[in-house]
Formats: sequence, structure tokens, C-alpha cells
Amino acid sequence: MGMAAAFWLMAVVAIVAALGVVSLKNVFRAALSLILCFITVAGLYITLSADFLAAVQILVYVGAISVLIILAIMMTRDVPHGSPGNRLKIPAFVVAVVLMGIMVFTVTRTSWPVASESPLVPTTAPLAAKLFSESGFVLPVEIGAVLLLAAIIGAIVIAREK
Repeated sequence: MGMAAAFWLMAVVAIVAALGVVSLKNVFRAALSLILCFITVAGLYITLSADFLAAVQILVYVGAISVLIILAIMMTRDVPHGSPGNRLKIPAFVVAVVLMGIMVFTVTRTSWPVASESPLVPTTAPLAAKLFSESGFVLPVEIGAVLLLAAIIGAIVIAREK
């Protein structure tokens, strides 16, 4: 019963954080709400015994993407003013409602088989060993890290005051 309560508590926090992302006017606070949403999604993965996904969620989204978003926000001017008004609010709302309808339809029409037992052995170490030793994925990960570093340095150079 404890894992189910933790799951539902984190699901509610993730939904509230996601609503904060789209409803907050201050871009920096919306980014912080996005980080909270990413962290609670990682917690959801942990309650579902998907520890490797939780680790990837923390490393990639909370660690890299969130830092990149915060860096981009800090480099822009007029952050306290928030997002300007937009005449596309109603079409965006219609598209969001249609996408939500499609997702609800898909979720309700799909059979979701549930395993009878949760995994007894953690999956992180064997999966990481398979990815980084046998398959040779170390080089693409390192290249991605160098490209991300180059993009951050390029953004700093472009946004720097003359």
C-alpha cells in the first residue's frame, strides 16, 4: 500500500507541476516547475521498479535539459516581464484538447498487460553494462556531451554583451 500511495502522491505533484509550467507567466518559475515535474516523473519510475529509467530521467532531463533551459532563460533579456500576449491562444487550446482526446482514446482502447510479479533484481547495472561495454555506445554518448558543451559555449558567445 505504501508504494501505491507514493505513486499517487507523486502523480498529483507531477500534474500540478506540469500545470504550473503552462500557466505561470514568469518563465524562470515555469522552468523551476518543469524541473519539479521531471523529478516527480523519475520518482514515478522508481515506484514502477524502472530504476534505469529513473536514473536516465535524472541525468538527462533534470541534469542536462533543465540546466540548458535555465541557462537560456538567464541569457535572455526581459525575463521578469514574462511571455508576451499571443493571438494564438485559442488555436493552441483547441490543438491541446484534440491531442488530449487522442491520448485518452488511445489509453482507454489499449490493453495494458500487467506483470504478476515485480522484478526482484535491479535492472540498472546489467543494462548499463550492456549499453556501454558490449554494444559500444560510449563514443556516441561522449560525442553528445561534447556537442552539448559546444552549444552552451556558442550560446554564451552569441548572447554576450559586446
